[in-house]
Amino acid sequence: MTNGDKPRENPDYQPQSAGPSSYLFIGIGLLVVAALVIGGFIWMTHKTYPPVDDKVLAENASFIVGEKTAPETIDVFEDFHCEHCKKFEQQSGAAIQQAVVDGRIRVRYHMLNFLDKDSGSGDYSSRSAGAVLCVARNDGRDIFWKLHSQLFEKSGDDLTNQQIADLAAADGAGAATRDCIASGRLVDEARAMSDASKQQLSNSTEGQVATPTVLLAGKQVENIMDGTAWLDKIIAGQKPTG
Repeated sequence: MTNGDKPRENPDYQPQSAGPSSYLFIGIGLLVVAALVIGGFIWMTHKTYPPVDDKVLAENASFIVGEKTAPETIDVFEDFHCEHCKKFEQQSGAAIQQAVVDGRIRVRYHMLNFLDKDSGSGDYSSRSAGAVLCVARNDGRDIFWKLHSQLFEKSGDDLTNQQIADLAAADGAGAATRDCIASGRLVDEARAMSDASKQQLSNSTEGQVATPTVLLAGKQVENIMDGTAWLDKIIAGQKPTG
């Protein structure tokens, strides 16, 4: 309003009370919403998932350690920005490595990236997964294990590519690996592999994707956050019942 003018009013406007037709439309609207909610629930409860494709898991693992002749192969799904994964590494990392060295298991590591958005840079999970892929292309399992463990120790620090490359260098990574990490060369490829692995995990768990998760023969292994008993059972030949 300007120049002290009073608000203008429309003398012809009269508020109208809601008639029967208005309540009818409201009722129909509520029924439509209810139908959509119920329909969505029924769809979710009846949604089917295809079997886990072992070939896809093998092709999209960030790093594979262990002999092909090992009695069992497990798939480990992690995210470098995941606090629970950090705890899992602290509890079971050394035991997994020893079981691999002893020839008891083969491990396919899948580095997921759905926690990208929770990092300050917005892409830390993807960049660290790309770094592991660089190691896989140029160096051996010992360097992978060292970098894998150190990245979890620094979970939440949101390291730059160069800082990750420096960690790899301290672990003994070669020049090709260091340059690959620093340049972020394989980040996009790591994202694509993460998506493919995540879909197979979703197929196994009926959409309940979380990290860390361990699969054995496409089935989820229970109680992996309760020490290393889960690994002892696998070595002893026990299979998941789910």
